[in-house]
Amino acid sequence: MAQATKKKPLAAAPDLIAAARIAAQSHFRTLRLGTPFQPRLDALAKTQDWYNWAGYRAPHSLWDEELEYFAIRSQAALFDISPMTKYRIEGPDAEAFLDRVTLRDVTRLRPGRVHYTAWCDDEGFVLDDGTLFRLSPTRFRLCSQERHLPWLLDSALGFEVTVEEETEAVAGLALQGPTSFAVLRDAGFAGVDKLKVFDLAEFEHDGATVTISRTGFTGDLGYELFVAADKALSLWDRLMTSGEPRGIRAIGYTALNRARLEAGLIVANADFTTAEHAIRADRLRMPDEIGLGFMIDLEKGHFNGRRAILEARTKRRLLHVLVGLEIEGNIPAEHAIVYYRKSQEVGLVSAAMWSPMAKRNIAIASLARPYGDTLVEDLWVEIYAMRELQYQKLMKRAKVVARPFIKLDRRTSNPPADF
Repeated sequence: MAQATKKKPLAAAPDLIAAARIAAQSHFRTLRLGTPFQPRLDALAKTQDWYNWAGYRAPHSLWDEELEYFAIRSQAALFDISPMTKYRIEGPDAEAFLDRVTLRDVTRLRPGRVHYTAWCDDEGFVLDDGTLFRLSPTRFRLCSQERHLPWLLDSALGFEVTVEEETEAVAGLALQGPTSFAVLRDAGFAGVDKLKVFDLAEFEHDGATVTISRTGFTGDLGYELFVAADKALSLWDRLMTSGEPRGIRAIGYTALNRARLEAGLIVANADFTTAEHAIRADRLRMPDEIGLGFMIDLEKGHFNGRRAILEARTKRRLLHVLVGLEIEGNIPAEHAIVYYRKSQEVGLVSAAMWSPMAKRNIAIASLARPYGDTLVEDLWVEIYAMRELQYQKLMKRAKVVARPFIKLDRRTSNPPADF
């Protein structure tokens, strides 16, 4: 009787199986999307410190996060904002549609102007905040942190309007800092000196046009530029060439985040949780609870969340308040718990830093009312600081202060300063 023989597996099989498994899982670890500026970013990325911004490979830093921050405040800093979600909204009813879904009165937004706004669900909870650019009487661009295309399309029923996402088609750059105007002027953008804060205009570039607005997320003199994706690299090179004598530097998000904190600006899903992302009901926030109540215009027609917002105001149902804090000492209170009289937990810090410009230890925190609203004394934060390889608990006094933490005259000066 013949004896069955066992087939010996190939020696390389285990290696092949392991390689196959790694290949199958690699898409979970690899950020697949590159922005139109990716070749320039990759060439400058000395730190190789990347993060996932809406599926794009974006830099936390490129060369040195501390010096990148000072580039914003002392020269000119270039930051890739292409991953920011962008929608083109146009048609005869574009103004009426946007007035219906956003908080601010869009009829007051003239062509060639930008305003900061937000939008809510029917219960009055914030879905997101962003900037609305009025490019013409019937054409707008809405920029935001999160994606909202299905919601916008559903909301557009009954309006003669077209809503299209153009995130991939339109590249964006933020040029921020005291020499940003001089960089644009030296790059040949004649007439850019006429732009006041929140103005926008179109300029010629590489056989096409670039939209330049006097906006930004740093509280400094600065601009944002939007161009067709196929003209992105030529725009980058144009700015870097003209900006070289004035110290232009490309930066990552860490530096930008520090500047926005000094400016007292908030970030969706960092300082507040958007309504679509909130799992727990107590994480939802109305505009008045995150410092956006100034946007609400009750004199205009009906808008999403109007009834709920008005009811919360009249019946005093607003449960939270977002505040600026100044904290004793110089140790940042990142994600620290806020206490009343050192014992009662009343809130949480969402962003914190020692500010080189303000020379203060600053933070943004969400507190449960009435703390931070009518009760502003005897507040403390709990900080854990590393001291000789051991964490030490520190209770530091905090006081509620106004935002922005710094105010730079050059941001709003007209004409812009020539540094």
